[in-house]
Amino acid sequence: MVKGPGIHISERSKILLLSLLVGVLSGCAAVVLDGAIHVIKRLLNDGFHAVYAWQYLVLPGIGMLLSLLLVRYLVRDNIGHGVTQVLLAVSRNESKIKPHNTWSSMLTSSITIGFGGSVGAEAPIVYTGAAIGSNLGRVFGLSYRNITLLLGCGAAGAIAGIFKAPLAGVLFTLEILLFNVSMMSLLPLLFSTISATVVSYIFRGQTPVFACSLTPFSMANIPFYIILGVVGGFGSLYFMRTTLFLEDKIGKLSSPYLRWAICALALGLLIFLFPPLYGEGYDSVGALLNGQEWDLEGRSVLSFLLNWKWGVPLCFALIFFLKVFAMTATNAGGGVGGTFGPTLFAGAILGFVIARCINLLGFSVPEQNFVLVGMAALMAGVMQAPMTAIFLIAEISGGYELLIPLILTSTVAFGTVRIFEKYSIYTKRIAQSGDLLTHDNDQAVLTLMRLDDLIRDKYPRVQIDATLRELASVVADTDAAVLPVIDSQGRFQGMIDVATARKPLLDPSKYDSWHVYNIMESAPDYIYAGEKMESVMAKFDRTGAWRLPVVDDDRKYLGFISKSRLLMAYRAELKEIASED
Repeated sequence: MVKGPGIHISERSKILLLSLLVGVLSGCAAVVLDGAIHVIKRLLNDGFHAVYAWQYLVLPGIGMLLSLLLVRYLVRDNIGHGVTQVLLAVSRNESKIKPHNTWSSMLTSSITIGFGGSVGAEAPIVYTGAAIGSNLGRVFGLSYRNITLLLGCGAAGAIAGIFKAPLAGVLFTLEILLFNVSMMSLLPLLFSTISATVVSYIFRGQTPVFACSLTPFSMANIPFYIILGVVGGFGSLYFMRTTLFLEDKIGKLSSPYLRWAICALALGLLIFLFPPLYGEGYDSVGALLNGQEWDLEGRSVLSFLLNWKWGVPLCFALIFFLKVFAMTATNAGGGVGGTFGPTLFAGAILGFVIARCINLLGFSVPEQNFVLVGMAALMAGVMQAPMTAIFLIAEISGGYELLIPLILTSTVAFGTVRIFEKYSIYTKRIAQSGDLLTHDNDQAVLTLMRLDDLIRDKYPRVQIDATLRELASVVADTDAAVLPVIDSQGRFQGMIDVATARKPLLDPSKYDSWHVYNIMESAPDYIYAGEKMESVMAKFDRTGAWRLPVVDDDRKYLGFISKSRLLMAYRAELKEIASED
């Protein structure tokens, strides 16, 4: 119970009030970010009177450079890959996010996208909202579980605010961010998303983000939606693996300015050839959703492709495949943005390509419907979040009449990609490092436990060449059941079990002729500094040991971990994440 002068607020009531505040602040952050991006775009486009060569070739690189300099010299922290950073904060850092993340991602992403960087604003705003929730939770002294809940409220509010989609905000948090949410936790999440959506309505109007007119769903088109789902699944696999591959390759360049120069040149050329790659691309998506043909005359040297009937899907297919390169070049070159927006853009393009090809083959399907459903298909595959994909697309378009094809296509895309890839674009690298939290409580507890918290170094060290007489004096002054044996450089050599060594220790005739190395035992196994807890637990299970030594890479002794301490920490962590309070 929280007590103040005449005020008594329960912990649960405090969480509800804070979730409302987090939602309002996250909604305001979403409004500010969206407004900043549009202001920068308008100033640049009006200022240069749409000189396309300058706008496409030069401006995106300038935006990337400005963001690079801000991150390098002002922020001085890694703020890229916002959703992944939030997941890492939950698993590695007790849900604590640095205070500067409440504004740094907004500042740099608005510059990156406003100047034409081919990324989305959603991941940065999720990072911002999560930082707001995390820091408010820390200010009010909440537990890890409740800080995590407020972090989730901030992320949910950010999605709700940027898309005006409260239900999608909740589902995004449940499917992607929070691994263990009870029914009681849903109320704060709903408070947060509703308040963020209301803030967004007040400042941005109630019109859906992608308002469009759609054709009623027809049962005859179900086979074509299944085809879209399968293609969307393989398209998602291409999107994920190409992104990670390019990031690894570009990341090997040691100089950030060399990376910027290469990426800025590549991005400029891509946008010059395919102008829809400029910025988020939502204007282009909106045009497709309303049945409008793109006018690239005078804006692209490849505009002639649109004059040939099969040239249209060919041009759009090239844009789909190259969007990954444009997005990765933006982020790897110093820009700050996410994959959320590019996923929606690429899905819309893929849906249009499939629909246009079907129509050119003599069938008849509504292209606007396929554009919308394609967005859900790629989102379900890339993020492996089918429920979020279904309801987000329905909310941002008002397209609830397409709920059946949205569910069908998202499910097929998700099922297709899961055959080949277990993790999403957000969780792939975290899973490889062993820091991914899942809905499996056992695995989640092991991920949250920290090796450093379990090491005990209360045991007196003995030198390997010490005599039994010297060992006896050490044993007489300690109640430790085991003693580490080290060499002159502090490297672990073995251990003395005091109970086992009792017999020679009681024989004074051996005090000067015997040495520690005559009676020490080898360790059943070693635990290395920084080792994952799943591996530590497996070593205890395999060896049956009660204690295991912890050493660094040079085998220098750091301490012991006992099974009893490990199990106590496991039970405490399990109780913490499973608590309903």
